[in-house]
Amino acid sequence: MAGAKYVVEADGGSRGNPGPAGYGAVVRDADTGQILVEAAEYIGHATNNVAEYRGLIAGLRAARDLDPDARVAVRMDSKLVVEQMSGRWQVKHPDMRPLAAEARGVLPAGNVTYDWIPRERNKDADRLANEAMDAGRQGRQWEPAPRPVAPVVSTAAATDEPLPTAGVAIGGAAGAAGAGVAGAAGTAGAAPRAGWAGPADLGTPTTLVLLRHGETPLTPYKRFSGSTGSDPGLSEKGRWQAERAAEALAARGTVQAVVASPMLRTRQTAEATARLLGLEVRIEEGLRELDFGAWEGLTFAEVMERHPDDLTTWLGSAKAKPTGSAESLTTLAQRVAQARDRIIARYAGQTVLVVSHVSPIKTLVRLALGAPPDAVHRMELSAASLCAVQYYRDGNASLRLLNDTSHLR
Repeated sequence: MAGAKYVVEADGGSRGNPGPAGYGAVVRDADTGQILVEAAEYIGHATNNVAEYRGLIAGLRAARDLDPDARVAVRMDSKLVVEQMSGRWQVKHPDMRPLAAEARGVLPAGNVTYDWIPRERNKDADRLANEAMDAGRQGRQWEPAPRPVAPVVSTAAATDEPLPTAGVAIGGAAGAAGAGVAGAAGTAGAAPRAGWAGPADLGTPTTLVLLRHGETPLTPYKRFSGSTGSDPGLSEKGRWQAERAAEALAARGTVQAVVASPMLRTRQTAEATARLLGLEVRIEEGLRELDFGAWEGLTFAEVMERHPDDLTTWLGSAKAKPTGSAESLTTLAQRVAQARDRIIARYAGQTVLVVSHVSPIKTLVRLALGAPPDAVHRMELSAASLCAVQYYRDGNASLRLLNDTSHLR
């Protein structure tokens, strides 16, 4: 069967160009003109064109979420975006290329057409973009206001977007949050369950984008490198990885704050993204790596040879400590949870880049899933990889991404 037919109207703006920026997008039923979805987001410091592309991507994704086979007519008052996406103009600016590529990948090329419209015919998207920028000026994210329009059938549909940060209104009411990895469907009238959020009363979640630092000279040899060792900086490859992660995050345009562990390697990784986004790096002591004691600088095989009993005990008990260390995985989880809570309280409703280490990031993922302590030994976390967790007002969490290294390929 042919897909549904929608009209996407999108816009973006920047107060200063570059300056505080936001986007807005609506999805309409092509036959009735009824607005089915509204989306908007404050994206921090960006240009008009970046904001316009972000609005386009959000509108296309919203249409795809309604129907993956949708046929979409995009209407924008940005001549640049329309001509570039139609293939008549080249995408020359390096900031635009990844955004244009991302937009083209949302739906099959044959399912999308582009038309320019005058600004007065793009009022709804323009209104949403300005609402998003106004919200950003007040230190919050845009939240949809209820509108008296017909509801959409879905009330708790999971999404596949890796870093979902934009506010989205479906049928005029706030869309339900995506399902967590370990979540189970709730029943009508029941209390919220892990991984599921209510339809409209939980507001915009706080999203923590978790970035492991880039490689150091110790990383390729898989040597233990904690908080009491030599504190190595990034290697040449590690700096390259940090730059690639920064470019990918800047292209998304969703990060509003950057927080990092105090270790040199995490600060260097965080600063790469902060420079591109015009943000400062805030240091959070609770994000530092575990103290590996006498294991610092050793490989797993070397620890097994020198401290076999301690290593075996540590792998089997979260309360055990590395040889000579004062810290177990249990105490690590306590300080990481406290750091998490401080970040969520400070940046409620925002998207925060959190640059940390293997153990703290695995712990944050484990806590989000409600998994047992030994789950940290069953996760792979590559250098400069990305994870993402969303936190809701009712205390629920949803894991949205794990060990993504696509930006390094």
